[in-house]
Amino acid sequence: MGEEEANTMEASEPKELHQEPVKEEEKEAVSQSDVPEEKNVIPVPEKVATAPEPAPDKSPNSRDSVLARVETEKKLALVKAWEENEKAKVENRAHKKISAIGSWESTKKAGVEAELKRIEEKLEKKKAEYAEKMKNKVAEIHKAAEEKRAMIEAKRGEDFLKIEETAVKFRATGYTPKKLLSCFSS
Repeated sequence: MGEEEANTMEASEPKELHQEPVKEEEKEAVSQSDVPEEKNVIPVPEKVATAPEPAPDKSPNSRDSVLARVETEKKLALVKAWEENEKAKVENRAHKKISAIGSWESTKKAGVEAELKRIEEKLEKKKAEYAEKMKNKVAEIHKAAEEKRAMIEAKRGEDFLKIEETAVKFRATGYTPKKLLSCFSS
């Protein structure tokens, strides 16, 4: 009867062992719904293969050794399940942080590109304003030059009229201009 209890304990304990990590896995999968499903899957530790049991000896030492072995296997299975669970948590946490960094990078890049576009538009506007100012200055300079040319042409016309009037006077009086003769005299 003692051997049957040991066998039933051995058979029932690993079943409980397999059920616990699955429950933790389901809780973790619900809490981390934004992480891909592949990362949330925690492999369920397989039952540790045990060596075939030797023929029971009906002695209390063999029962104690079987119980100790079962207890050791249970602990090892729990440690392995815990290890896998922790590794999955670390993997999920790292994946979540990496995706957060990716979204942060995208947001910052978009902000910088928007700033660059805004600055380029501002510079284009200033460039257009300066170009118009320069065109206006060129037009003013051209207008001033035309006015000066017109003044010179008018003055030249006046000077020609004055010279012609003086020449008519010289012809009428028979007087020769002295300025011209001073150039020809030696």
